Amino acid sequence: MADSYIVFVRHGEKLLLLKRASEEFMGQWDGVFDYGDGHNQENVLNRVSDATGITLENLTFVRAAENARYIEIGNRVSDITPVLVMSETEEITPSTIYDDFTWVDPGDISWENREKHNSRTLCYTDNRVDGSERWLVEMYGDVASCLYIVKTAIGSEKKVAQEMHARLSGTGSLQTALGEIFSVLHPTQMRGYVFVEASAKHHVEKLIGRVGGKDRATRGVVTTTPLKNAKGVLGAEVPLQDVLPYLEPKSATTGIDIGCLVEIISGAFKGEKARVLAVADTKEEISMELYEADIPMTLNMRADHVRVIERIE
Repeated sequence: MADSYIVFVRHGEKLLLLKRASEEFMGQWDGVFDYGDGHNQENVLNRVSDATGITLENLTFVRAAENARYIEIGNRVSDITPVLVMSETEEITPSTIYDDFTWVDPGDISWENREKHNSRTLCYTDNRVDGSERWLVEMYGDVASCLYIVKTAIGSEKKVAQEMHARLSGTGSLQTALGEIFSVLHPTQMRGYVFVEASAKHHVEKLIGRVGGKDRATRGVVTTTPLKNAKGVLGAEVPLQDVLPYLEPKSATTGIDIGCLVEIISGAFKGEKARVLAVADTKEEISMELYEADIPMTLNMRADHVRVIERIE
């Protein structure tokens, strides 16, 4: 039985990190840590409430990992069970062994400032053996998921995504990854990349046959035949805010403003140029006047039937 647990508290798409004020891991960021059984929902929720100030009615126990993580902390080894809890509020009053908090995108657990490459000082990093600096991130992956980007050959994105789905529905060594990879997505407007939602990066690497993944049962490395045109997994976790613009469908009128000069690319007036007079976002239509026509003519046309050739200043 595990002797301790760490709770990851989510509010919507944000993840709570707490800064340690205790002598052990002083000033380092953590989830809600405590000793005991992480599967005891009442004790877990009470601990979260004590450490964060969130009332019990605003907390929901989601899940605890089936297997604990064996982590060496100083001179002892702890069996830590990751736990996921949802909060209805983001108002926090740090207490017990914590004195500060921050809400982060799950993809930025390791980063204080990703743009400036400033990493965050996390708990459980004293012993940097066997990837221990990734323990906090990997424990989060045991009860939730992160987004990763696979780089592909240009024009092969759809085929790579289809092959990933085929591998996940097959048999063999990849069966161990079925419960660790949750979705594969290729946004049509993003060339050369495929998004994969998974519990950890090494599962994605295993899926595409690059580097290999870790088999928890044998603790060994499992290799897979390299997936053609899948070049590798970029970096670490990807912040959700960086991915959302590619997942949200764009209106056909996006980028078309009144006064723009457009070229008609389909229909009877294909090849003609026109000046935009009005934009109807809800109907995804534009009203325009033929440019330099002998007889002024106003047309209403679907926005995806034109392309902008000159924007207004």
